Amino acid sequence: MVGGRARSRAPRELADDPQAWPHADLTGHRAAAHVQEIAGALAAVMAEQGLSRRGLAAFSGVNRQSIADLLTGRSWPDVATIACLEHALGRRLWPSVPDHRNSESA
Repeated sequence: MVGGRARSRAPRELADDPQAWPHADLTGHRAAAHVQEIAGALAAVMAEQGLSRRGLAAFSGVNRQSIADLLTGRSWPDVATIACLEHALGRRLWPSVPDHRNSESA
């Protein structure tokens, strides 16, 4: 499985304090931290646009429970889910990643 054993647990369960989601420290869990960033961006856009989970589900075609699980860190969203949400919202949810390959170390 892509992601190895880490994906056998929900992203929030990889934090020292899962109850702190979506602000939990996920240092050392890069993929889970990305899910956390996506969930935070999704929550912010939903609030900004006045969308409920049910409304977003109807608008995006993504199951309401899938949206809830993403927001609460209980699932690993797939690319198709993120793409459908981004298209429906007209906003990018996927976090930008700095390119460290070409940076010089001090």
